[in-house]
Amino acid sequence: MNAAEKIAHAAERKAFEAMLDSLIRKSQTKDVCTVANDFVNMVQKIHSSVWTPETFEMLHQIANAPDSKWAHYAERLLRECDPYLLRTFLTAAAYEGGFRGFQQARANSEKYDCNIPWIVLMDPTSACNMRCAGCWAAEYGHKQNLTFEEMDRVLTEGAELGTHACLFTGGEPLMRKADIFRLCEKHRDIAFHAFTNGTLIDQVFCDELKRVGNFIVSVSIEGFEEATDDRRGQGTYQKVIQAMAILKKKHLPFGLSCCYTSQNLDSISSYDFIDQMVEWGAKFVWYFHYMPVGNDAVSALLPNPEQREFMYHRIRDIRATKPIFAMDFQNDGEYVGGCIAGGRRYLHINANGDCDPCVFIHYSNANIHDQSILEILHSPLFMAYHNGQPFNKNHLRPCPMLENPQILGDMVRRSGAHSTDMQQPESPEDVFRRCRPYATSWMPTADRLWAEKHPGYVDPENPESANSCASCASCAACSAHQE
Repeated sequence: MNAAEKIAHAAERKAFEAMLDSLIRKSQTKDVCTVANDFVNMVQKIHSSVWTPETFEMLHQIANAPDSKWAHYAERLLRECDPYLLRTFLTAAAYEGGFRGFQQARANSEKYDCNIPWIVLMDPTSACNMRCAGCWAAEYGHKQNLTFEEMDRVLTEGAELGTHACLFTGGEPLMRKADIFRLCEKHRDIAFHAFTNGTLIDQVFCDELKRVGNFIVSVSIEGFEEATDDRRGQGTYQKVIQAMAILKKKHLPFGLSCCYTSQNLDSISSYDFIDQMVEWGAKFVWYFHYMPVGNDAVSALLPNPEQREFMYHRIRDIRATKPIFAMDFQNDGEYVGGCIAGGRRYLHINANGDCDPCVFIHYSNANIHDQSILEILHSPLFMAYHNGQPFNKNHLRPCPMLENPQILGDMVRRSGAHSTDMQQPESPEDVFRRCRPYATSWMPTADRLWAEKHPGYVDPENPESANSCASCASCAACSAHQE
């Protein structure tokens, strides 16, 4: 930005902060519908070009429903969260990222003819104080770390392109909490988030969250005590709920990170579980489908088609009825246009600096030690994602690994990418053999569910058979990788 643009940006940001601060104060005395309508008006005034008039009309309709789930949810956010953190985080996430950054990223995507991500996922370290069953990070080892300077450079380059959100994964990212807080202090235009096992959250950490204001966490949990301790180790559940108690007492918004498997699905999706998490202070929940990553992956943990269909309906019901925001990244592809990896909405940088298109897909031909973020987004594998998305017209089959494994193998071979698994590199052929049975079994259910909302839909790649591979019975991938 030139000097004039910087001045205009600073003035607009200050105005947004002032209006947001006013709305938060109003929420303490006025009804939530009034405040919600004022917020929609504020957004429309500042950035009317971000959404269509029809979208704003829909938002006003939601805001004018005092007995709706969303009214209760807004009331929770406004009255239970620390005002400074709420204002600071929303300024970074909504103004810098959602409004200004979104337009900037969209313009740069057209300018450079590549994906520009909304958020960057980074592993500050491969180290973790736990070893949870089925966690891909557990296979990465404990010796890799990104330096503060490397993470700082990634964030600076990303912000110049329009990326104003950063999610820390790992490893256990809070083992690098001092450097994370330094990044929060330096990059006030970025909203920070971390997936954490929760065992390192204490009073001091929460005081720092409140101080910086642009950093929130999601705590990993597998359901109730038995399910959580079975995967994460004896006593983990009690440590997690203690962390939640501190976060709630400090009025800090936090979420949950829930990986559902064939074994814990009933526990982690029950209404009793959701109600308990809401009572303990959780404001949102990210649901992740178990991914069979790594040569030691346990395929038996993959949900069967009936279980996944259950989750498809259950998450939508939770989202419609419970005062918490829920999203299932595998089953909510219809809302985001399928796969969001490869820089389309996000990319992943591991603790070795390798840039993977997805946090679950460990192949790369680019590294931050050698290339800029823009150069990485133009690398062969990332461009294969850019040119191939969506990987399936049925967005309930979005992933090039889990539901379309022949596509991942093809992209890896064409791009010359290599495995970034730090313990035991695996070939795309191994991934294909592991995922093909799942893709095949899920396809009929996915096509039926998709057709219910999209009348007349027929899988163009497989219009008749429900027993073949996820694309076709005689594709090149099948002939090359027969078991």
